Formats: sequence, structure tokens, C-alpha cells
Amino acid sequence: MENVKKLSLEEVADRDAIRDLVDAYAYCADSRDAESQMALFTEDTLFRVFMDERQIEPSQVVNGRVGLAPIFDNLNTYVATMHFNGQSKINLFGDTAIGTTYCFAHHLTIDGDEKKLMVAAIRYHDDFIKINHKWFFKKRDLKVAWIENKPLNS
Repeated sequence: MENVKKLSLEEVADRDAIRDLVDAYAYCADSRDAESQMALFTEDTLFRVFMDERQIEPSQVVNGRVGLAPIFDNLNTYVATMHFNGQSKINLFGDTAIGTTYCFAHHLTIDGDEKKLMVAAIRYHDDFIKINHKWFFKKRDLKVAWIENKPLNS
């Protein structure tokens, strides 16, 4: 066990705060709180969407926090969403960090009697920064591994 790195209390607190940040993103998305979701990002954030994680070039790029509003507002096209965050890996470098988080994002659509569920398997690749003792997303790459569309029974 000589290769086990002991974390300082500050490192443990930082990892916990970053995980809270990642979970707050999902919570805000599902509760349709775009304003609070946007506040999780730096003013000069970079947000990129890759609809296929194998793509080299992103499908969509947003520069700056204010540009996130239409992306988060798009969730209102669904009757409900539910994001489940899974495992994550965080590497700390003082007041910056990088990380990857796995997520299943469920999106429900209802059109008359027809209910459909779209489930996206997502890997988020993030750059984080701590400003005034608070962690923010500096850059977020949303990479879709696959999407499943299926009808739902009533």
C-alpha cells in the first residue's frame, strides 16, 4: 500500500465541492433552473457539445456564461428529464482541476397518447477553477457516447 496518496483535508473538501458542483448541474437541469445552472460556470466559460464522442470537432460551441441560456432553455421541450451521475475521476492541481463524469440523461416527451423516452449516455470532460473559495466550471465538454429512443407504455 505504499502507492496510496494521502489527501489533505483541503483536497478532500475540494473533491467534495467539485462533486457537489457536478451534481448541482444535473439538479438545476432537471428542475429547469437555468439561471442557477448558468451560475455554476465562469463568465468566460467554454461549453462544447459532441453529439458523437468520437467526433474531433464539436457539434456546438458556446463561449461565455450568457450563451448557455438557450442550451439550458432547450430542456423545456421535454415533459421531464432525469440525470443520473455515475462515477467520476477528478485530478486536483491547487485551485484548478480536471475531471470526467459519467451520466445517463433521461428525456421524456409526450405527444397526445404517445410517450417516448430518450436516454443519452454522456461523458462530461471538465476543467474546474476555484475562485474566492468556490468551484466553477471553466470548460465543459459534453460527449454523447450513445442515444437510445424508445416508446413508453402508459
